[in-house]
Amino acid sequence: MKKFFLLLLILALMMAALPCSLAEEEDEVHYFDVPEGVVITPSPTPIPTPVTPTPAAVPIAQTDGTMTITLTATGDLTIGTNYKAYRNLDASIFGKELKRQNGDINFYLRNVKDILKSDDLTLVNFEGTLADQVVIPSSKRNNEYLFLAPTSYAATLPANGIEAVSLENNHVYDFGEDGYQSTAQALTEAGVVYCNATTLGTYEVNGIKIGMLAYQTFNGGYDRIYASIEGDIANAREQGCDLVIVSYHWGDELDYHPNSNQQKLGKATIDAGADLVLGHHSHRINPIEEYNGKYIVYSLGNFSFSGNNKPSDMLTFIFQIRFKYRRGELWGTSFRIIPCRISSKQDYNDFAVTPLTETRYIDTVLATLKNHGRYISNPVENYPLEWE
Repeated sequence: MKKFFLLLLILALMMAALPCSLAEEEDEVHYFDVPEGVVITPSPTPIPTPVTPTPAAVPIAQTDGTMTITLTATGDLTIGTNYKAYRNLDASIFGKELKRQNGDINFYLRNVKDILKSDDLTLVNFEGTLADQVVIPSSKRNNEYLFLAPTSYAATLPANGIEAVSLENNHVYDFGEDGYQSTAQALTEAGVVYCNATTLGTYEVNGIKIGMLAYQTFNGGYDRIYASIEGDIANAREQGCDLVIVSYHWGDELDYHPNSNQQKLGKATIDAGADLVLGHHSHRINPIEEYNGKYIVYSLGNFSFSGNNKPSDMLTFIFQIRFKYRRGELWGTSFRIIPCRISSKQDYNDFAVTPLTETRYIDTVLATLKNHGRYISNPVENYPLEWE
């Protein structure tokens, strides 16, 4: 009889443990905690075809028939919460700062809004997920960072002068394919053009069609890119793109200069027909190279980064380039940089990217770029702060 009851006890314990072991194999489903006062409209699927919005600024037209198109580029834009640490947005470091800003979600771009709205096109690297309901994939459970923001936050980009984003980096799939589709959907509905390795983003300015492609080099990405980049750029030309901009999420974190693989790929991309190469991922600024009359901006560093409220280096820069056209033909370019801090504060990161005004900090940005230029073949001689 004792053996019979012992067997029943063992069987009961096994049955109690069974659901727990099964649950561990399932993906977690969570709903985003929406801050008070923010209205969330669920995004329908499937993703609609990206549209080309009307430019916010008018290109500079000269009396001699020339026209100048100004493009602005920045590094990593990461807003919202690190969901791994703060599943409630209000409890996150970004949410607390948002509360200090009286709930004005546009606060993080307020100090650069005028710059971004005065050009013809602004392109940033959007790193994270826009979603109101998320599933954490099994492959991501051990990740330290999972970046998430409500879909309503997509509206802050065009409201502050950002017309396009590269959507190809190591955080866009933090919440799997569903999270990616939600992000693309939210951006499209907000009127923001996105690009990735298979989606050509296009934006037209006064008859000049700009094509944008984006790639990440992780998990064997270099081989895939070399196999497709020439054809992808040719396809953009066939679709009528007068300018082709290629963005790369590449290199190693915290590096102040590109490695040999980046330099080789950057040059190959120009040789394949790109007009400009933009880089990010290292969270640090890298030097600019001039190659065959085109520019390779190896890393724009962070832009607005909600992953850390006390990063060791908060300096960055905004890159601006002018493409000059005469009778429909590109005949020249010029660039300038705008040294910035990723915060309006010096002692902590409040996520409000701010142009620098103090000479010592501007000089630090310039010195960092120039000093690390020795690691590349053709560093630019100067980093103009004003248009030449």
